[in-house]
Amino acid sequence: MAFILSVDFDGTLVEGSYPEKGAFKTNIIDKVKEFATTGQCEIVLWTCREGKALEEAVSRCKEVGLTFDAINNNSPTAARWIENETKKSGDTFAGRKIYADFYVDDKAMNLDVFLKINIEETCKNFANREK
Repeated sequence: MAFILSVDFDGTLVEGSYPEKGAFKTNIIDKVKEFATTGQCEIVLWTCREGKALEEAVSRCKEVGLTFDAINNNSPTAARWIENETKKSGDTFAGRKIYADFYVDDKAMNLDVFLKINIEETCKNFANREK
């Protein structure tokens, strides 16, 4: 299964909080892009934004070359895994929270820790877990 990275927008990818249109945090964006280029990672934008505000956030990210495998939803790999687990158990195996291996959010963790992660080792370790 791919390593799944969930990333917040306001305060994480950009400075400030909604509805501000803060400057990009290029160090965070560059790190997310590095994860994306491994071929072993799916990136999910997980934000409280919706509607026009969400469209604006996604558009701004595209301007700096940041795209996502899913937006406010499970990644393709997680969606398949959840579907299979639901079929096996007969119970709904999902809630409103998306599945990710790592959540990057200015409210949840020190972003400096995220910047120090060894991407290659992290993706390799998660790729080798039980499928």
